[in-house]
Amino acid sequence: MILSALVAVTVFSVLGKTATVAKEMAIAWRFGVSPEVDAYLFIFNAVNWPITVWFSVLTLVLIPLEARIRRESPQQLAGFRAQLLGATVILGVVIAGIARLVMPVVLTSPAVGLPANTVGFALQALPFLCWFALPGVLVSLYSTWMMSNGSNANTLLEGVPALAICLAALVSGGIGSLVWGTVLGVGLQAVCVAWPRVVSGDVRAPAFRGDSPAWQWFTKGFATLLVGQAIFGVTTLVDQFFAAGLGEGAISSLSYAARLVSMVNAVVSIAVTRSTLPAFARVAVDDPRRLRRVALRWASLLLFVGVAVVVIGWPLAPWVVRMLFEHGTFNASDSNSVATLLRFGLLQLPFFFPSLVLVSLHSSRGGYRILALSGLLGLIVKVVSTWLLIKPFGLNALMMSAAITYLANALWLLAVALLRPERAVLYPGGSTEANTTQ
Repeated sequence: MILSALVAVTVFSVLGKTATVAKEMAIAWRFGVSPEVDAYLFIFNAVNWPITVWFSVLTLVLIPLEARIRRESPQQLAGFRAQLLGATVILGVVIAGIARLVMPVVLTSPAVGLPANTVGFALQALPFLCWFALPGVLVSLYSTWMMSNGSNANTLLEGVPALAICLAALVSGGIGSLVWGTVLGVGLQAVCVAWPRVVSGDVRAPAFRGDSPAWQWFTKGFATLLVGQAIFGVTTLVDQFFAAGLGEGAISSLSYAARLVSMVNAVVSIAVTRSTLPAFARVAVDDPRRLRRVALRWASLLLFVGVAVVVIGWPLAPWVVRMLFEHGTFNASDSNSVATLLRFGLLQLPFFFPSLVLVSLHSSRGGYRILALSGLLGLIVKVVSTWLLIKPFGLNALMMSAAITYLANALWLLAVALLRPERAVLYPGGSTEANTTQ
């Protein structure tokens, strides 16, 4: 069951990430390492941070919860989904509005240290780019519902924004092409993931109230996990703020290398999480004693996969960067710096891959406090290791600290999986199943 889902999701993920590769190649050809890309990425990453947190928490909380609601109280599901959709619309407007008001202050702050050219481009892009937040949170919700229903089509559709940005960069220059490519691409993705649910009648129109009984179970896990995911998600912004003070082009150089690493991460993450989490959620309800054995077996396998990717990828890194990016504005000097960053970035993979399985394990058991503490641990390790390494290693320190952070998280999640006892926990509807103590 897990293996077949893993293969299907991996194929869709690879196809979707092919569009991401094309997008990065188009941006490198058009802009190279430049203040325009720095400005675009600074705003995009800041606005996308709450969207990423929202998607992560929805995936980890909503999929196991809906599996239990279907079993215990299926009549609650439609009404709860309508109300969750209404809350998501409000969330998207709030994120965009806050970004529009707060980001000018952040961009011009001396503490951030962005170069003047970068600030100018960012202020030009901000009024329009911040509005991708609304379709972005809707994409997260509808994608989670697709996974909860057993569909993996959303994985393929994740390439839609990348294709839109790629076409925009090829057609015209200037930061405006990146802005409109992003807004229109995410909007089109939202239509694609929502349309099947609308046609099938699986999801009602948004309801702006919160009286569904399922909310008490959703908020119980959501609030705890939100803290951990938000804290850990800040690590991306930590990289951005450290890179901002290292001169023009630092953010874009880091981004090119990070994108290559994240494409590998994303393929594996999407495949592992979207195949193991629904399966683990069902096992946690039907046969919880078997769950840990299955999870540790998959975690061990993915540890070896991560080591193999590092061994293969280290010597190939310069060639990969040259082949993908060294065209147009992107020159040989840019290739050398990005290739070095890529090599250090690969070191995180042996720790990141098995931690994905362990996260699914704890999530399916309702171990939200464990995951929240993992986020706090990750942020502390990230900030401290970056602060210690930034002077001797410069921009490379940001990739090195990522590997240290994932190592710390993997050890924490493994230790809890091995040492925590199990006990009975009351689920919606009044049944009891074995679960991890909180």
